[in-house]
Amino acid sequence: MNAAARQTDMVTLNVIDSTMVAICREMGIVLMKTSYSTIFNEGLDFTCAIADPDGEMLAVADYCPAQIGGMPVVIKASVKELAVEDMQPGDVIVHNDPYRGGLHTPEHTFFQPIFVDGELMGYAVAIGHVSETGGSVPGGFASEATEIFHEGLRVPPVKIKRAGKDVDDVWKLLLANVRTPRQNYGDYRALISSVDLGQARIADLITKYGKATFRQACRDLLDYSEDRMRAELSAFPDGKYSFDDFMEDDGIVDQRFHIRVDCFVQDDEIIVDFSRSDKQAHGAINATLGVTWSASFNAILHLTDPAIPKNSGCFRPIKVLAPGGTMVNVDYPAPEVGGNTETHPRIAYTVIGALAQAVPDRAPATDAGTHCNFLFGGNDPRSGEYYVCYDFLSAGWGGRPFADGNNAVNCINGNCRMIPTEVFEVRYPWLVEEFALVPDSGGAGKYRGGLGVTKRFVCRDAPITVSHMGDRHKTAPWGLHGGREARTAELRIMRAGTKEWLSAVEDAGKISPSKFAGLTVQPGDRISLTTGGGGGWGAPSERDAGSIDEDLREGWVTADAVRGDYGRAGAEGDD
Repeated sequence: MNAAARQTDMVTLNVIDSTMVAICREMGIVLMKTSYSTIFNEGLDFTCAIADPDGEMLAVADYCPAQIGGMPVVIKASVKELAVEDMQPGDVIVHNDPYRGGLHTPEHTFFQPIFVDGELMGYAVAIGHVSETGGSVPGGFASEATEIFHEGLRVPPVKIKRAGKDVDDVWKLLLANVRTPRQNYGDYRALISSVDLGQARIADLITKYGKATFRQACRDLLDYSEDRMRAELSAFPDGKYSFDDFMEDDGIVDQRFHIRVDCFVQDDEIIVDFSRSDKQAHGAINATLGVTWSASFNAILHLTDPAIPKNSGCFRPIKVLAPGGTMVNVDYPAPEVGGNTETHPRIAYTVIGALAQAVPDRAPATDAGTHCNFLFGGNDPRSGEYYVCYDFLSAGWGGRPFADGNNAVNCINGNCRMIPTEVFEVRYPWLVEEFALVPDSGGAGKYRGGLGVTKRFVCRDAPITVSHMGDRHKTAPWGLHGGREARTAELRIMRAGTKEWLSAVEDAGKISPSKFAGLTVQPGDRISLTTGGGGGWGAPSERDAGSIDEDLREGWVTADAVRGDYGRAGAEGDD
């Protein structure tokens, strides 16, 4: 659609777009400030958005990218299942079912219809990762799951509030199936407060401009975003671009599961085809269709103009093919909780790896590719109350065509924050002994990969049940255009009274060192978590000598690594 065909002037269009994005950010602030769990008030693992009556995303805040591209799938599936004519002001719908358009079981979507003068004008939406969902282990990350029923309570789209009043039976069902009803209650209320605010703010915006103007502006905004994306994609050379990568195991069998993509670029459109990917896994690394959509969109958003408004319009020129029964479009009742955390970044960077052949001056090397999702729970002797925590770590990002990768940043699908050590120790019975960057963890290159982090902590005074969902423990993050691989991730356990660090395979006979569930940690036991770095970009021989010397001064690389990776001595005085 060209500019002449749009009916809304650009000033009004930008004001309405910016206002909706600001409302989404405000929704997130309310969610952060009123939630109970650290995954929300410290980690910010949520996304807030506005959708139109058909479920198309109109605006979204810059919180968690994993949920952005999948949001239209979630809302459209819910709207299709619910009777729209039965909706009324004050209704709030909750939904987390991965097999009804959801992303993975912990991801709970709350949305509220927006009515103005009795007419449905859209929805205020908040998606958040609820840290306890029931299931076979605390935190819901059943990394050894073999069916969806191990992952916790699945909730189809149901009204948790009707006409502004709680639906008590739904509340009872939700809270009776989790280990931390008080914490979940607080987080659910925070999510509801978020959509309450979004509904009120958007209703005021519509009243200000009038329904006809707002409705037309939303149509024009979607078209404008589409036009911007098509203009970007038209600069990609036509052709077929392919790339393969894999998850190193699924926690159940020790074998690789391959993600294979063919990207077909023609004129101003891209078809992202995963038909060559492996069949779905036995374990919980499978991705739902919403996850694969979101990961594909996420990849292309990283290769195009970041100023394009993030709405359903910019996704229109991108078609995603993901056959059912594969690990990128899992069939019921297979498990899938790791798909939205660990498989999403692998899908995204597989797409980036393919398109790096088309636009090498835009594509970065891969990031560390794992969040090191560490879930734990137990009875707190201080309060006598059961607690559950979902903790994750930041990692190194890949080198870019113009700069080094960032150190200690959440992976491509996260944009989340780590829990501060002070909060971690106050809220939970751990003592943190070390939290630091890992020298030499980034891949060498003209532009070096970013550094991962290491976190070592000791169990203080009560047994804790721990689980872990990760990857890249066996296979290194790759570099681009001659850049070197980065260092892998690692999890080690040291039992009280010993001096030996063991993997979960060595300590407990687990199949995978990165994916296991239900391991008991006793007082005095230690855990060491280390994330990988990002791959290097460009040949190490092309790296500027001043940048190498600065890395040495900062302690980001060692003199031995400089000799090995760059074939030269370190800074002045180093022998």
